[in-house]
Amino acid sequence: MITGKQRSYLKGLAHDLNPLVYIGKAGITQNVINELDVSLETKELVKVKLQEGCELKPKDAANQAAEALSAEFVQSIGRRFVLYRPSKENRVIVLPK
Repeated sequence: MITGKQRSYLKGLAHDLNPLVYIGKAGITQNVINELDVSLETKELVKVKLQEGCELKPKDAANQAAEALSAEFVQSIGRRFVLYRPSKENRVIVLPK
């Protein structure tokens, strides 16, 4: 569980990120989970965008993905959301205490 201060720090880092993963009308499939898993392991902080055909609400999709990946939900703005999970092998982001 991340604190409010850590969440604010991650929001600042995520501001300039472009979406790495897109969720389409099929919703959160196993392929989306696999892609998010790889992206989180390499980048730690991932922005995701829901395409127009996607029926899911961004917060629902974010919570579903975060639960499946043991990741932290950082924020949701419009049709985009951000997830964070520390890398097991090559940690890049150092969170404030």
